[in-house]
Amino acid sequence: MKIVFIHQNCPGQFKYLAPYLAADKNNEVVFITQPNKPTPAGVRKVEYSPKREPSESTHHYLRLTEEGILNGQAVGMKALELREAGFYPDIVVAHMGWGEALYIKEIWPKAPLLGYFEWYYRARGADVGFGSRTPVDIETACRIETRNGMHLHSLTLADHGITPTGWQRLQHPAIFRNKISVIHDGINTDKVKPNPLATFEIGSLKLRAGDEVITYVSRNLEPYRGFPSFMEAAEIILKRRPNAHIVVVGDDDVAYGSRPKSGKTFREEALERGSFDMSRLHFLGRVPYSDFIRILQVSAVHIYLTVPFVLSWSVLEAMAAGCLVIGSRTAPVAEVIEHQKNGLLVDFFSAEEIANLTDNVLDHSDMMQAIREAAREKIVRQYDLKKSLKQQTRLIAAMVDFAHRESTASTPEHHTGIATPAGKTASTN
Repeated sequence: MKIVFIHQNCPGQFKYLAPYLAADKNNEVVFITQPNKPTPAGVRKVEYSPKREPSESTHHYLRLTEEGILNGQAVGMKALELREAGFYPDIVVAHMGWGEALYIKEIWPKAPLLGYFEWYYRARGADVGFGSRTPVDIETACRIETRNGMHLHSLTLADHGITPTGWQRLQHPAIFRNKISVIHDGINTDKVKPNPLATFEIGSLKLRAGDEVITYVSRNLEPYRGFPSFMEAAEIILKRRPNAHIVVVGDDDVAYGSRPKSGKTFREEALERGSFDMSRLHFLGRVPYSDFIRILQVSAVHIYLTVPFVLSWSVLEAMAAGCLVIGSRTAPVAEVIEHQKNGLLVDFFSAEEIANLTDNVLDHSDMMQAIREAAREKIVRQYDLKKSLKQQTRLIAAMVDFAHRESTASTPEHHTGIATPAGKTASTN
């Protein structure tokens, strides 16, 4: 089978799926991505670059759309080169968020397109305006609706879609949800697991499983992931608990929302606002994955906060490692964590509540083992990598089989639908 993956930041959400398919000698896997990205094992990487940046004169509602069109054009040219060299895939698997697959059907019209639909923006009820008492202004609402135009186009192009959580699927318009399957990218629970003998060293400091270690992990330390609330709680925790150490993993960049107007990082601003014992507050930046696992394994309390947005892999990995997770009482987290069953839920904005729950966990650590075990059991049962890969490959095989049967029955220029996992046909017309 010939498979094309498309993602501007290879491997992205296809970190496991692409090399898994490439490991089969009967498959040929090509990955179209932007330059200087990692190359998954067994994958042939094809790099593209947009010809230019969006124009400064473009209406600001449309700049992301123009960027998507430029991505789509550049990917289309690379796909055309592959086609002219005789390569025609059995299926294309693409992240649909950046316009890269907008014109793929023009190049390979008979190849089914499996779209990865990560997020559909909402002016109300999700991340935008979360926690604000001021209604979202009309300017913001109109900008978001315009931004969704490209996503709507992508929803009509894809033969079928996947998204990692039910919450993320729910954000998409109801008329399209029947063509989106909930399949998580997968957590490697064989690698991410509890280790009561785990240790982690920070300079001369050696932390062990069982110590008062509080952890916080985010790709970037920013408000979308509750970093200000966490830092306020960290100040309280360090003053109350002289033996506690807080380990923070994440960069100072901004992935979502805006940078501070001060020109400083959110970490610098938080440190200026509070008073911290810096001998017990450790900022590690980004760390190797093996270190990340050991940090989770020594964690007594793992704090995960997020606005109603995309759920991070890190909270699922923390649960797989047997962490006691204190998570924000927001929809994506509540889909995974049931309060006092497999974790604890807290008000996203309440530093005092976060600190109080942390105290409770550390003061009664012997009573928390059942919650830790239930957390790991949840991940093994519902998000395990082996199960996810089985679901993903089964869907891909079904789409390829349907496309083959359709092409042998007739020779239409474009597809009309694919067999969904339930055996029904999801129309794309």
